[in-house]
Amino acid sequence: MDNSPKSNGFTLVELIIVIIILGIVSTFAASRFVGTSSYSTFSAQEQTISVIRQIQVNRMQSNVSAANDSFRLAINSDCLGSVTACSLNLSNSTQKSQADARSDYVRESDISFSPANTVIDFDLLGNPSVSAGVNITINSTTSSNSAQVCINSQGYVREGACL
Repeated sequence: MDNSPKSNGFTLVELIIVIIILGIVSTFAASRFVGTSSYSTFSAQEQTISVIRQIQVNRMQSNVSAANDSFRLAINSDCLGSVTACSLNLSNSTQKSQADARSDYVRESDISFSPANTVIDFDLLGNPSVSAGVNITINSTTSSNSAQVCINSQGYVREGACL
């Protein structure tokens, strides 16, 4: 005959481990319910760096005139990217489909860029036309978050303000 007691539940150690795991999972899940405003500025910063580098490399690989709008960086309050991509009207269905096929711009509804109405040309070595470098500020219109991107005088693109 078996005289050992029957186990009908969790031990104290198992219960504590389950509570800790549920706490970790709920903390992670709760951060997703806060909304995108807390991290959209920083994801726009990463997209901005990528787009600037893409336009810069495309210009370095081209042998066409510097006036080609696909190789010029436009900074508008609502768009950062090539002059061609930022000039597309998204309310026009034909131009919207052209914009959807492009990867050389950043346009988010809750993000604004400054300095606005600026066009930067790159030479064939990737240097910007502005000799002092360019400091781009990305602001969230729904929160107080902001981020900065620097294009230095030699063409290096990085996070943060230009020094």
